[in-house]
Amino acid sequence: MSFLKKGYEDLWKAIIRPPRDQYIPSDLGPVKFDIEHRIYQRTDLQLKNPRGLTLECSFFEPIDEERVAEQLPCVVYLHGNCSSRIEAISAVQYLLPAKICVFCFDFAGCGLSEGEYISLGFYEKDDVATVVEYLRNSGRISFIGLWGRSMGAVTALLHGHRDNSIAGMVVDSPFSSLKVLAKELASRYVKLPGFLLTGALKLIRKSIRKKANFDINELNPIDFVDKCFIPATFTLGVNDTFILPSHSEIMYEKYAGEKILKRVDCDHNEPRPEYYMHSIAIFFYNTLYCEILPEPKHKKIKGFVENFKPKVHVLEEAIQFQENLLNPSENIIAIEPVAGVEEPEDNDSLSDDDDDDEENI
Repeated sequence: MSFLKKGYEDLWKAIIRPPRDQYIPSDLGPVKFDIEHRIYQRTDLQLKNPRGLTLECSFFEPIDEERVAEQLPCVVYLHGNCSSRIEAISAVQYLLPAKICVFCFDFAGCGLSEGEYISLGFYEKDDVATVVEYLRNSGRISFIGLWGRSMGAVTALLHGHRDNSIAGMVVDSPFSSLKVLAKELASRYVKLPGFLLTGALKLIRKSIRKKANFDINELNPIDFVDKCFIPATFTLGVNDTFILPSHSEIMYEKYAGEKILKRVDCDHNEPRPEYYMHSIAIFFYNTLYCEILPEPKHKKIKGFVENFKPKVHVLEEAIQFQENLLNPSENIIAIEPVAGVEEPEDNDSLSDDDDDDEENI
């Protein structure tokens, strides 16, 4: 395999087939557990998305005896591109004591859910719509919030602008445009002059359209943020080298709704600090109107119930994937620009005349 072909394959896989998070259901913890002397339970279930793919889901809520109201608010956690619903476990311990249920799931193409490829929000927004519809029809949920990171943050924005009934959103490290992100990543991974990089990106775009049936040039969350009025907390990692902080900053500036911007001293896939997690719990407590709920009565726990002691989910594969992409062990290809050769216009149009070009790399 040539260096150029390896670089080409690494880049399209980085977008639609990054490493899949591997886990087993027991990694989600006990099905009944204690947090701050209250008993909660986890119910695992499956939902079908509009494409007929099965989504593996988990719902965390108080047991019936601990429930302070028939309907409780719920946060739907939306994980990143190399992750799974396991990522939501760190949020559970902060949200449940605030009287907020947590629903998490593996996007199609991730974790234990069905699907071969991801689409970084293009189809994932319909997974979210499936979950929101299920929760609304359950009769047990009042207000709904979305908490998304990376791909999940983009998905929250793409769903939020069409569903203003969402009460609050946390948008952690989204990209503003997939085309811009792909160009940024490609320029750092494959050392090519501009005119060759433009051609390589066009091939990558064609491959993704052929394999995953969507156009990366049409995935631009920045085009929708001025149409979204849901209260939102934007978050960026000041050390993020994967999705640069500038993406969050320009999205925040253009966002139409009530908004807050938080900066954390983290890289893209590093766990968020405890103070930040507490602040997000407070944000959802306010936006999901938890103050109108009655306080739980003090009850003595009968029998033994396991304490909830989640392990910090370190996204090892995601971190390694990011490191390999941004700092490849071998220089894939480096070509200096030729004097007098002008770069072609970056044209968004695609033709079918050279669909087999990728085979000739």
